[in-house]
Amino acid sequence: MAVEIVIATLNAKYIHASFGLRYLMANLGDLAPRAAMMEFDINQRPVDIVETILARKPRILGLGVYIWNVTPTTEIVAMIRRIAPETIIVLGGPEVSHEIEEQPVCQMADYVITDEADFTFTKLCGELFAGTKLPAKIIRSPPVDVAKLPLPYHLYSATDIGQRVVYVEASRGCPFTCEFCLSSLGAPLRRFPLETILPAMQELLDRGLQHFKFVDRTFNLSIEFSVRLLDFFLARYRPGLFLHFEMIPDRLPDELKKILARFPRGSLQFEVGIQTFNHRVAELIRRKQDYEKTEQNIRWLLRETGAHIHADLIVGLPGETFDSIAEGFDRLVALGPHEIQFNLLKRLRGTPITRHDAEWQMVYSPHPPYEILRNKLLDFPTLQRLRRFGRYWDITANSGRFPRTAPMLWAAGESAFANIMKFSDWLFTKFGRAHGIALDALAENLLQFLTAELHRDRTAVAAALYSDLAPASLRETPKFLRDFAEKNPAASATTKPAIPKRQARHQA
Repeated sequence: MAVEIVIATLNAKYIHASFGLRYLMANLGDLAPRAAMMEFDINQRPVDIVETILARKPRILGLGVYIWNVTPTTEIVAMIRRIAPETIIVLGGPEVSHEIEEQPVCQMADYVITDEADFTFTKLCGELFAGTKLPAKIIRSPPVDVAKLPLPYHLYSATDIGQRVVYVEASRGCPFTCEFCLSSLGAPLRRFPLETILPAMQELLDRGLQHFKFVDRTFNLSIEFSVRLLDFFLARYRPGLFLHFEMIPDRLPDELKKILARFPRGSLQFEVGIQTFNHRVAELIRRKQDYEKTEQNIRWLLRETGAHIHADLIVGLPGETFDSIAEGFDRLVALGPHEIQFNLLKRLRGTPITRHDAEWQMVYSPHPPYEILRNKLLDFPTLQRLRRFGRYWDITANSGRFPRTAPMLWAAGESAFANIMKFSDWLFTKFGRAHGIALDALAENLLQFLTAELHRDRTAVAAALYSDLAPASLRETPKFLRDFAEKNPAASATTKPAIPKRQARHQA
């Protein structure tokens, strides 16, 4: 069926439901009946996506462009330009909001809308239908007045609510100036009126939504606002309700603590951005954080609440040494968050981190996601080791597959970083890769490393692995654990742990 406007994007995974598309659709006003929303994912072939889009014969095609989809989106635009050159192509999204002129995908488009396009896209479509000649290809959107913004939550389908990650927000913008982050680029912090947001959340609850993924950058900046929002959900708590927030780690006053402590275990997840424990590096990138309060707050959350704590570290920041990365990782491990994300620095388009390029000899990949390749203090081979470290840490500790065995990689008085780096180098020597390692092969090598290299007790390691693997749906006991299983026939009944569910993350 032909439509006049198609708005589309490629999600990182099928389970992600595009928040941006739904905002555009919700704000089309009288143009909405003439429009269709189409979601794809980056695992689909661009040529097949082109076929599906052009089957709708749109006059205007709006594409959401992000760091994870810019490469296939560029292919899609190039093909549409050849097959249906009459189609008006409009781009928007964070990847095309900065450094526009140098991007091939922008060069092929008719229009590029920067920043928050909720109102601007509708205005552009109206002008194009009216035959108005527009003076500029690049259209700069001002920050949106969120009090006047129609909300998109009714556009989440029953399938979205039942099977996909549903994103919500209570505020936009960020008051901080961390140079690696797009949120530092000047859009002011704006909170949606609670009298608007809370009824929308109630409608989602009434429709059966259990997992709410808040994308706000500073959930706990306004304590009164945060408490009222949390109180709303606590009063409506039902088993299975789960709320994800990004939290400022050094801001946790008593009013907030009181309500957080009342939530049932497993109903809250906090993404806590540490990024670096190096004071000098934090000053260089204009990141303000009280590390003493941060540590106190994380300990309190782990001790007094049932919240899942996900903490982030960034590798390759200007001024950060290999030793200070190790110290920061050990410091964070000692705090005991449930998950530590250990990622290389990305040079997001438009971020002011580039002002350090000359002094710190920062060299980034020219291809998405634009990760750091080397700098003055960390050469390319070292950053490759750190990249593998993060990957092996992810599949071993963050995955939740080895809740009993993974902690054996470090012990009291030992450096977790040093031991895990040794394990990382050891694994890479064995496999020559960091991806595509089967679960049983990873488990067997974990057993070998812990016993041969770290001299852990073999029976204790085997018992932990047997317990971790018992619920993993393996068809049979792996060969390397059969001796243990034969000698301990009751082990599976007595040592089987509760595997923690790894919560899905938002795309950005």
